Amino acid sequence: MEKRCTIDSLCIKLKGKAEVKWTENYGKQSVTYYAKVKYFSIKQFVLEEGKGNTILGQGSNVYPFTFQIPAQELPSSFKDSYGKIVYSLEANLSRSMRLDSKAKAKFTLSHNWNLYSDPMLMSPQQDIAEKKLKFFSSGSVGMDANIERTGFHQGEGIKVVASIHNKSSRDIKPKYCLYKKISYFAKGKRKVETKDIVKEVGDPIPPSAGQTVTRVITIPPDTCVSILNCIILRVEYRLRVYLDVKYASDPKLKFPVVILPALQGPDGEYLPAYPTYGSEAFAGSDMPGGTSFLQNPAASGPFAPPPPYGTYGMYPRLNDFSEKS
Repeated sequence: MEKRCTIDSLCIKLKGKAEVKWTENYGKQSVTYYAKVKYFSIKQFVLEEGKGNTILGQGSNVYPFTFQIPAQELPSSFKDSYGKIVYSLEANLSRSMRLDSKAKAKFTLSHNWNLYSDPMLMSPQQDIAEKKLKFFSSGSVGMDANIERTGFHQGEGIKVVASIHNKSSRDIKPKYCLYKKISYFAKGKRKVETKDIVKEVGDPIPPSAGQTVTRVITIPPDTCVSILNCIILRVEYRLRVYLDVKYASDPKLKFPVVILPALQGPDGEYLPAYPTYGSEAFAGSDMPGGTSFLQNPAASGPFAPPPPYGTYGMYPRLNDFSEKS
């Protein structure tokens, strides 16, 4: 005899949210800081309650559904020690006299930014650093460095050109470090984490010499994209270029870098953004890892690079920030 079951309702939810949470100790007292931003929560009944019970036969039963992502500025998906930005689909199957059956699938959402249409991302950067040496060394060292723009894609190389002047009595080495800075905000507090992504060392430059050196710092393809449009969580990058001088503080330069999603396709063109989300989108996806989607920005205009860390104009209006650099 064929087995059947009766369904009261089948509901699908599309959700997007950001959360941060961490704990700090003050003597014997611990304080937990928590903040949450809800971007959207859209519910759709595939089988609606009160419309009569649905009887399903044995085997696979497929119910297509479609969602439209809200046209708003949404930060890219993210997860780390103290915060996350999550987009997900949740299904709830209701049957009489039984516990509800639930399933959840996460998917990755990224902005489909166009690097070449944004003048801020295409802006070149240049800076100068100089240092007079004392104590165990004499003379001075200095450099004039530049990078060709501010925005770079995952897996792309950042070309650094530096004119280095070694007017000291010792060898000096140019060094490079691409690092990530994550800021979490909650209850008037800011927590900061930094992590080096790439570190490289150039050839030594002898005393009383000057050289122009070029270095390409390749961004790892799996590097998280920059997140600059979430009020409780920010992911920023800096490229530090400095001269390693023994027995002296190192002259250094810092360039803000915005990391964008990798280009798609053999011709370097973006794939079209997915306008809808439905059951077809998850066919063949490897759950629970989910599927990745690109989102077109909801608004046009320049996408500004991150401000200096001491500037809080773009950060949430929180009191008593600690100055962590």
